[in-house]
Amino acid sequence: MRKIGLIGGLSWVSTAEYYRLLNEITQKTLGGVNSPRLILESVNREDYVQHVNIRKDEAAASKLILNAARSVEAGGAEFIVICCNDVHRFVPEIQPRINIPFLHIAEATGRAIKKAGLSRVALLGVMKTMEGTFYQDVLSSFGIETMVPDADTRDYVDKTIMDEMVRGRFSPQTRDRYIDLMWRLNKKGAEGIILGCTEIPLLIMQKDIDLPTFSTTDLHCQAAVEMALAD
Repeated sequence: MRKIGLIGGLSWVSTAEYYRLLNEITQKTLGGVNSPRLILESVNREDYVQHVNIRKDEAAASKLILNAARSVEAGGAEFIVICCNDVHRFVPEIQPRINIPFLHIAEATGRAIKKAGLSRVALLGVMKTMEGTFYQDVLSSFGIETMVPDADTRDYVDKTIMDEMVRGRFSPQTRDRYIDLMWRLNKKGAEGIILGCTEIPLLIMQKDIDLPTFSTTDLHCQAAVEMALAD
């Protein structure tokens, strides 16, 4: 079994979910009381927020993630899983500077959407995920078109993630509003919804809405176990 290197702390809430899912999927796959080999580098989210949101210093934020990647590599990891969607925007500049691969969350998501036979999906996440291009670039290689919500909806989604979910707060009121906005995106042509922040699947589950949703957390963890067990 290959050793998984987790970069977490962004937030601790979803990182804990990664640990749970990786263990549950491994045990279900192998039986018994099997668990994955992994190492975790938990980044201080406050440092990351200061770099990105306060100082607007993307280079410093990228260096923070690079150092975390080097740490798990030094600890024997054979590939890296970042427990956060938007941090994947740094992968292209970091990958050439380490010797083990990243398992990209958008690629795992794209494979699932293609398998489901969908060609147009909406993306929810923090602002840098929705307004960035890394999801669109990856999904386009699968022949999938990516929609993003309007500006007011992007503001609402980003605010609720930052102010509520990363602090472990998941309210019924926020859930109801997310369900409403997801249906509105469906009416505009989205065949499914990417839950493109690793905290959103803790708010919205597939049972909550009769519309295809893609939990990036679940899909990333499933892909990580498959990669760890591959020959």
